[in-house]
Amino acid sequence: MSDNGQPRIGVFICHCGANIANKVNVFDVAEYASKLDNVAFSTEYKFMCSDPGQDLIRKSIKEYNLNRVIVASCSPLMHEPTFRSVTSEGGLNPFYFQMTNIREHVSWVTKDPEAATRKAKTLIAAAVKRVALHEALEKKEVPVRPEVLIVGGGIAGIHAALTYANSGKKVYLVEKEASIGGHMSMLDKTFPTLDCSACILTPKMSDIGKHPNIELLTYSEVKEISGFVGNFKVKINKKARYVDTDICNGCGMCWENCPTVISPSERIIKKGDVTIKTLAKEN
Repeated sequence: MSDNGQPRIGVFICHCGANIANKVNVFDVAEYASKLDNVAFSTEYKFMCSDPGQDLIRKSIKEYNLNRVIVASCSPLMHEPTFRSVTSEGGLNPFYFQMTNIREHVSWVTKDPEAATRKAKTLIAAAVKRVALHEALEKKEVPVRPEVLIVGGGIAGIHAALTYANSGKKVYLVEKEASIGGHMSMLDKTFPTLDCSACILTPKMSDIGKHPNIELLTYSEVKEISGFVGNFKVKINKKARYVDTDICNGCGMCWENCPTVISPSERIIKKGDVTIKTLAKEN
């Protein structure tokens, strides 16, 4: 059967037992759908998801030479894969199927039967317009990169990075500030337990820095994301630090000759029992 040419749409309306039929006049809706443009066949059935209901769709595709299928029933979360499979078994591309929800979106939330019936007709009319424009899609398998990119080094990003890294995945943690920790690093206690913020955060920050599966990119920002699910490419801008982070131990001795403006002008470093004060020069 050719998928090309003028759309010939089949509309199948489910009673869903009493779930839909007690509120929506499914017979009236089926009659209405039969008169819509490009609809070659319209019918109703007690349970479209049942084996006889699925068989009705398969037979109707061949008997009425249908090249598009609509099922008006429950949520696509429940049976869209079911009806796509049935559409495929009927000889069509499974993506020539469209499902519209007249249970959760209509019968379960509309008190007036007449209003429910009108709404069901409107949704089916919209589905008819949409499925007429569907194009055949193909399923493909592509390689997936197992690495994980996490943007933001607050407590949520830190916890997520450690969780993924501990499961064996490579993690890139990007933080725009010079250090991770986020807002939690500025707090004394956490709500509602009033636990010490630093007591929770500091060990996790330390774990991030030494975890073999985590590459920490601080003072960096995501500039561009391309690709697709499972195979993204990300451009990251690393801001200039003017410090060799591989050999810097944070002693602060370079501050005296730093050409940039530093605020506050006095920095205090505590190393053991010794306190070192340095005065910064302003440009």
